[in-house]
Amino acid sequence: QVQLVESGGGLVQPGGSLRLSCATSRFGLDHYDIGWFRQAPGKEREAVSCFNHNEGVTYYADSVKGRFTMSRDNAENTVYLQMNSLKPDDTAVYYCAADLTMGRNTVIAGSSAPPPLYWGQGTQVTVSS
Repeated sequence: QVQLVESGGGLVQPGGSLRLSCATSRFGLDHYDIGWFRQAPGKEREAVSCFNHNEGVTYYADSVKGRFTMSRDNAENTVYLQMNSLKPDDTAVYYCAADLTMGRNTVIAGSSAPPPLYWGQGTQVTVSS
């Protein structure tokens, strides 16, 4: 079992920034790939970004490339999603998730791919003036 706890969501104006955090365990970081997903009302789940251990590569959805950055602090067992230049279309509930393997296909397939094994409870991000 891998526990994931998101925080950092909120209300921000267009063009603003937020940093989401996903606290997990040492075991989770060492044995699973971690990704960020989002789902807006009436829309399908979207894979925002994910990190593949074997490749050592972080993948991003085209919709956030250049604006969002995923990082991790191994000492704190925490994964972050720095979101800059936010747009109203970024409004959604953001989840971090863990699976044995995530990668390029994860961000391409989106909701067509099987959902990851473990999920956090989600944090709301609202971009509005």
